[in-house]
Amino acid sequence: MVTNVTDKYLKMKIHILGICGTFMGGLAQILVEKGHKVSGSDKQFYPPMSNQLDSLGVEMIEGYEESSLPVADLYVIGNALSRGNPCVEYILNSKLEYTSGPKMLGEMIRDRTVIAVSGTHGKTSTSFLICEIFQAQGIDIGYLVGGVSDSFKNSARLGTSEFFVIEADEYDSAFFDKRSKFIHYHPDTFIINNIEFDHADIFDDLSEILKQFHHAIRTVPANGNILFHDSDENIKRLIEMGCWSNTHKLGGEDNIKLSIDDGIIHFKDQRFHVSDLPMHGQHNFNNVVMAMYTSFLHGIDPQQSFLALKNSKGVKRRFETVFKHNDKIVIDDFAHHPTAISQTVQAAINNFSSQKIAGIIELASNTMSQGHHGAELYDSAPGLEQVYWLNLSSKKNKNFEYDSINSLLEDLKRDIDNIDVILIMSNKDSKKISEPIIDLIKSK
Repeated sequence: MVTNVTDKYLKMKIHILGICGTFMGGLAQILVEKGHKVSGSDKQFYPPMSNQLDSLGVEMIEGYEESSLPVADLYVIGNALSRGNPCVEYILNSKLEYTSGPKMLGEMIRDRTVIAVSGTHGKTSTSFLICEIFQAQGIDIGYLVGGVSDSFKNSARLGTSEFFVIEADEYDSAFFDKRSKFIHYHPDTFIINNIEFDHADIFDDLSEILKQFHHAIRTVPANGNILFHDSDENIKRLIEMGCWSNTHKLGGEDNIKLSIDDGIIHFKDQRFHVSDLPMHGQHNFNNVVMAMYTSFLHGIDPQQSFLALKNSKGVKRRFETVFKHNDKIVIDDFAHHPTAISQTVQAAINNFSSQKIAGIIELASNTMSQGHHGAELYDSAPGLEQVYWLNLSSKKNKNFEYDSINSLLEDLKRDIDNIDVILIMSNKDSKKISEPIIDLIKSK
């Protein structure tokens, strides 16, 4: 296995296995910018990532047959692949050089000022908000974010400034490295938005997640920063496990505070009205607070940060209006955890207070579909006119769950005349839900 992937490995031929994921596709972008020749394999290729890879000149190989594996100087193996995969077995048997994506990225950005954004919720949004702030100051920020924003051409960029923003998730790095991805990034500033139990396919309980976060905390230098909101009890528990860096507990009078009842962000003697921002919901305003204070720590005045965020274009699939016609609106959101669902529902109720809202919630994550959230999940969407629970896994948890989109559409067709807003929440391909609903509305 490669132990040191630095600039001494110039213009390598690199093949990425599992390249169509947002992280690996973003890594391909950065590798191409650094002058490497990149190819990649995946089970299938689909927009928008296939378009991005094509524009980079990346050769795309569908499938993992051993015969299709090209000759390369280095193979980067995604965490979706495991033992038994024909390409993986060939690489191991032939003793070819391989590494994980997080390890390779971490080594490439080791000389940068790294801002890593972690937490159960809000990683993508907070990462892009920070990038928007820096970009508005004329700073050529480097980044790799697991989402799409209209403010940026791609989901990753090498950048020429000292700063690099990385969405740092706690999922494992590879089949041969079960540590969380963020352990490889060695952040100078480590943001922890929140911590809750998730990823039941790799974590047994919250303590295992906290252990991984603490591994990351141990890598932050003494002159580095760790930021978190003062209301999160799990993060307080994490910090009590040991911390050797500058800690910034947001929400106090001495730094920055969101007063949601007044709709104001307080920063010392400055006041910023959240009604001037183009996003909705307390969870999004918390992300703004985090982005503003992070930028302040790196030399950007809060007034300049807020001015930049007034023009934020947001993130695709974060309370995104995907259809609006006459009296019908369809909203698409990535929420896939009881807390995120509850916050998104409340944002919808506040934003469409006089309209009737229906929620379509897909139990798409392993944690949701396997019933790990229990009653908390089904209690997370109060105040909606109707909630349709979609579970396309092999086993329903409740009788009222729909096990096919067609059966859900049949009932929605009956109810749709009494609904003004349809709020779709899923962390999988939501177009399979939104497109037939839009067709249904248009046919009325």
